[in-house]
Amino acid sequence: MKIDWTQMPTYNTIMAVAAGIGLLLMVALGRDLLRGRTDGLTGYALAFGVLGTVLTTTGLHMTLTWPLAGQGFPFDNIIFGEPSLAFGVMLLAAALYLWKRGLDLRESADLAEHVVAVARPVSWFAAAMGLACFGIAAAGWTYTLFAAPPQEPISGLLADYPLVEATFISGLYVLVGVGAVLLPFALVRRGGLAKIIAWCWGLAGLAFTLFGALNYFTHIGLIVNTM
Repeated sequence: MKIDWTQMPTYNTIMAVAAGIGLLLMVALGRDLLRGRTDGLTGYALAFGVLGTVLTTTGLHMTLTWPLAGQGFPFDNIIFGEPSLAFGVMLLAAALYLWKRGLDLRESADLAEHVVAVARPVSWFAAAMGLACFGIAAAGWTYTLFAAPPQEPISGLLADYPLVEATFISGLYVLVGVGAVLLPFALVRRGGLAKIIAWCWGLAGLAFTLFGALNYFTHIGLIVNTM
């Protein structure tokens, strides 16, 4: 198999790493706020700004230009580009708020109620994107979209079993989706729902981070093997 890589710029490696770390930091921020800790908000603002910039710029470019369509993978622009764009913009919004209004959180008489009032409106967009993640997962299972070609190192070893990688990636989207759909309800009820979100996003964040880091090798190998 030969691929004209000048017609298919690929950067979902850094997108996966940034999304994974973003999910992990969202869990960490939620844990700190539930414990009443607000001393690290500036650090979260900086981290969300960095990650949000990466995800917004790459996600916006992928969403508007469809770079992965050149060699027959147009669906990947939707799968990777649009969720990254949505998550990136939300991270940038969180970064801006924590940077400019973090003092309001520190001085709030009722930290939990303050967080709920601020986060509830945007949480519904997160929930809607969670439903979108379910759609992506269903498409991945139905059409086995995530199977690596045999020319790709490591992942290509499962090329004859496309449902394996499709199940793995689709499962990650399900985890992200469950956490996102539960978010607006957890802001009201808290307790057990917050723990479910933490587990879903924690596991998905770790998996996306490690898988994205691995893909720096596997994607470079795929490029070398298909030039």
